[in-house]
Amino acid sequence: MNQTLFHLAFPVTDIAQTKAFYVDGLGCIPGRETHHALILNLYGHQLVAHMTKEELSPQKAIYPRHFGLVFTSEQDFENLLQKSRDWALLFREEPKHRFTGSPLEHRTFFLEDPFYNLLEFKYYRYPAAIFGSHDYAQIGDRAN
Repeated sequence: MNQTLFHLAFPVTDIAQTKAFYVDGLGCIPGRETHHALILNLYGHQLVAHMTKEELSPQKAIYPRHFGLVFTSEQDFENLLQKSRDWALLFREEPKHRFTGSPLEHRTFFLEDPFYNLLEFKYYRYPAAIFGSHDYAQIGDRAN
């Protein structure tokens, strides 16, 4: 395997609910599973849902903690958006455009899983903005 993959572990309190959201809702491919963890393939990246007995609570806002994907295909972004709507997943923030008309222009939406983990999905109009465009200071929805 020559490709480097991203790995993220996150807390959950119910494996069945995790599968409903991530497998049925988002289309993740389930991997190994035990009573305390589930490996998920999210577009080729490894997520590991770990059971916790700690009380989980929602974040007040989308910052600072969330994770997700940057799509390089607008159609893939649209497909996941439609699947999220079809499965009635919880939109923490509805789809919107950010920085319209600038080199940083992108579309985004946020979902919240049953355990208050926030996921952001993006599609940049100009791929250079994913890591570059250093002449522009905007990041997210707030002044930094």
